[in-house]
Amino acid sequence: MGTALDELYVTPPPAFVSRREGLAGEARAAGRTADARRIRAARRPSLAAWAANLLLRSRPEESRTFLDLGRALRDAYRSLDAEGVKELTEQRRSVVSAMSRQAAGLAAEAGHRLSDPVLRDVEATLRAVLADQDAADRWATGRLESALTPPSDFPDPTAVRTDRRRGPAGAAAKGPAARQHTRDEVAERRRRKQEQLAREERKRLAQEEQEQLAREKREQLAAEKRERLAQERRERQEKREHLRRAREEARAADQRVREARADLKRAERQQRAAEKQREEAADALARAERTAREAASEVERLAEPTE
Repeated sequence: MGTALDELYVTPPPAFVSRREGLAGEARAAGRTADARRIRAARRPSLAAWAANLLLRSRPEESRTFLDLGRALRDAYRSLDAEGVKELTEQRRSVVSAMSRQAAGLAAEAGHRLSDPVLRDVEATLRAVLADQDAADRWATGRLESALTPPSDFPDPTAVRTDRRRGPAGAAAKGPAARQHTRDEVAERRRRKQEQLAREERKRLAQEEQEQLAREKREQLAAEKRERLAQERRERQEKREHLRRAREEARAADQRVREARADLKRAERQQRAAEKQREEAADALARAERTAREAASEVERLAEPTE
């Protein structure tokens, strides 16, 4: 059941309803009626909530680190002085910006570019996750239906320090050495937290660089594939053109063969007719020569003197 809902909440919103019906139908066909009802009850998330869910499922390690960072930040804001809070606030903005860019990249890869208002909702959701434990718990389920709203800000460290000074056990009641020790502890916690945030920032930047390189590699491969396909299309077109010309030449050659055969037949007919005429002329000549010999013989006979 959990896997089905996890899959459903990373389904792009335009396809959510049809996928929900399909998953509910599969559960119902398998006899899981209760699961089918829970799936049918799922509400389609907003585009910002879907992007936040997609970020959690697609980047589990970074998301766990982000949740841990939120817990650490909430603890740090209750103990740091105003200067430390200012530094953490700048780093928090950098972290939220980096995570929101990852969410936008994942959404774009899934075919949905986030508009500026939607991206602001994603950033607000991430700020809420850092600032509020309930928001962090809701995001950790990966099934947000709408964007989260962050509180106005983290706890005010000035107010916390004021509370700590109350009573005989407060910082005001301690001597200079105790106060210095407290300041040293705060500075050390701040230093460790800054180092942790710096490590996380370097890790995120390295991840972004790897993703950028991967995107560039995919784009290069896609461009090479497009060029290869274009070359193959050109070669196929050339082959088709060569085949067309060869067929035309074959048809022309066939036509010439037919014409030559017809000429040959005509020549053969004319040759037979000429041979017949020659034979007839030879017969006529033979008859004429025979007649002439006969006539000469008759003339000679008549010319002989009679006794």
